[in-house]
Amino acid sequence: MSISFSAEPTTRHASLATVPDVFRISPIAAALGAEVAGLDATRPLPAAQVLALKQALRDRHVLVIKQQRIDDGQFERLASYFGSVFRPPANVPVLGSDPYGGNTPDIVHVSNQAGGVLGHDELSAHADHHWTPVPSAGSLLYGIEIPSEGGDTTWYNLAAAWDALDAATQREIDQLQLITYNPFLRKLKPLASGFPLYRTPDIEPLAPFEVHPLVRTHPDSGRRILHLGARTEVEIVGVEPQYGAALIARLRAHLLQPRFAYTHRWSVGDIVYWDNQATLHARSAFDNGERRLLKRISLSGSRPY
Repeated sequence: MSISFSAEPTTRHASLATVPDVFRISPIAAALGAEVAGLDATRPLPAAQVLALKQALRDRHVLVIKQQRIDDGQFERLASYFGSVFRPPANVPVLGSDPYGGNTPDIVHVSNQAGGVLGHDELSAHADHHWTPVPSAGSLLYGIEIPSEGGDTTWYNLAAAWDALDAATQREIDQLQLITYNPFLRKLKPLASGFPLYRTPDIEPLAPFEVHPLVRTHPDSGRRILHLGARTEVEIVGVEPQYGAALIARLRAHLLQPRFAYTHRWSVGDIVYWDNQATLHARSAFDNGERRLLKRISLSGSRPY
């Protein structure tokens, strides 16, 4: 076995029948992402592979691990090399909570079939668990049934988005604090006007909520990151609402630029491991007449600072 981190970008997608013998990690020709070949998740991983994957995740934020056929126990073992399973407080609902708070499964079925979550519609760019006291560090998503078209996932590089801001905007937002309100609580308390993008004084705040930095520091790399989703209900603490809403709209337009994005077309057997602290992810819609099943494990993180 040899281990390399290739400097050449790749867009190759080999079939399940041709598993390469050589373990390698190759950057994808995009603002983030790397493809992993030659990894066998049915077996315990060598230490050198685990360390290489961790370094690649810090550098590229999204890892696409190709050509896997694993059971739930093997999936859980793979995830455990990178951390423990994310478990939110019982009163803070997240995806998969039963019904909206507590009893969150370790493996969430992301599917349009019975027992699955998220259906078949388009999903806007978001980071998982932004609204929790301690958001997850990352997630692994394993593709089992994939529609012939649609259901693609796009990731956005929030560290690159911060780096690309002009110095004046960086100074303007560097010390601001943000509340991201829980979208699952909003489903339980809907407004006649729909789902707000910014909470104004006429809207009762959803509780419980957490205050986190608008610009967080990555706990491993030290990079600065815009800690903001594309359409979640938010509020900047201690600023005039009109100013806050306009600033958030400006930042969202900035971070959703294609130059910060990588779009992944799923194949059966793909496992994508992404850094939830440094990225947003979105999904395109697909035909509900086709089946889609992916399994997700999220990993515990740390309080943003």
